[in-house]
Amino acid sequence: MDKLPVNLLALNVQEVTELVYKLGWPRYRLQQILKWLYQHRVSDIDAMTNLSKIDRARLRQVATVQRDDVLSRHIAQDGTGKYVWRLSDGLAVETVLIPEERRRTLCLSSQVGCTLDCGFCLTAQMGIKRNLRAHEIVGQVLNVQADLPEGEHLTSLVFMGMGEPLMNFEAVADAIQRITNMEWGLGFSPRRITVSTAGWIPRFPDVRRLGVNLAISLNATTNAQREHLMPAVNARYNLDTLLNACGEYVKYSERPLTFEYVLLAGINDTPEDAHRLASLLRGIRCKINLIPFNAFSDNSFQRPTPDVIDAFQQIVRNRGLDVFLRKSRGDDVLGACGQLGRSASEMLHPLMRQSKKTLPMYAKS
Repeated sequence: MDKLPVNLLALNVQEVTELVYKLGWPRYRLQQILKWLYQHRVSDIDAMTNLSKIDRARLRQVATVQRDDVLSRHIAQDGTGKYVWRLSDGLAVETVLIPEERRRTLCLSSQVGCTLDCGFCLTAQMGIKRNLRAHEIVGQVLNVQADLPEGEHLTSLVFMGMGEPLMNFEAVADAIQRITNMEWGLGFSPRRITVSTAGWIPRFPDVRRLGVNLAISLNATTNAQREHLMPAVNARYNLDTLLNACGEYVKYSERPLTFEYVLLAGINDTPEDAHRLASLLRGIRCKINLIPFNAFSDNSFQRPTPDVIDAFQQIVRNRGLDVFLRKSRGDDVLGACGQLGRSASEMLHPLMRQSKKTLPMYAKS
């Protein structure tokens, strides 16, 4: 075994199994340890009380439980909360909690920065620093759940934060396994998890096998538009290729796709665009989420006026498609769709890597 203690949360199920075997313990110890990590969310091996004192002492010699520290919490006027986490290597990543009536939606990040270069997204300006590991993804869920008042629970998870999830698929899939496992994991239903992609087609079948929902960030009705807005992914998989893959996806999926469409003034918000969008998606089981652009500095795009947004939605609806308007949440703390990254990027400065003392996001009851 390694001389330095390993972080139990950083180990996948097979690695925890191997650790139990090396310690000479019976196999049932595996599920005991996993339950303490994910269902009881312990941060101290001594809290694993169905292990004897001797066994806890042995485990402490080779392992520890470490979660990422919170650097800051930002609370928007609408109650949306943005967390900035310090990772073990000094990098930082953001997570957004969206409360709405009894629902608590957590927007998860999968990369530090992003591999892609979508022009309307602040995260893209960071470039890619690295992929998040599975435990860093699950840690976002564990930490935010622990910060909620007693009796409140996360109700849905969306991989719509920093990064392109399908370009870090192995870690995302591992994280989803831990989140959805009913025996020892967090017990989330896959139906309450959505993975959003800019259109990384090779991983579509893998997402379907996970049983989660798939959302496609479309944002254009012509290849020229998509090349302008999303050049990196469109160069690999243009609009026709993407829509053909989406049509194949729904043939073998019980659930419809979600298409996300960021509305940009004078770029993709015309009545002609609305009609083209309806024509492109005809025959694909889906719903459409319209997302008016959330502005940030050093960006030339503008948000359409309410009248233009309403007219666009009405045209698509009149063409027989299910289309919804996504309300902006947390934009005053750069926590809305397309605004993540600046707080995390600022934390990369050496002077900003020390943990900040902040008040709890929610008062504990």
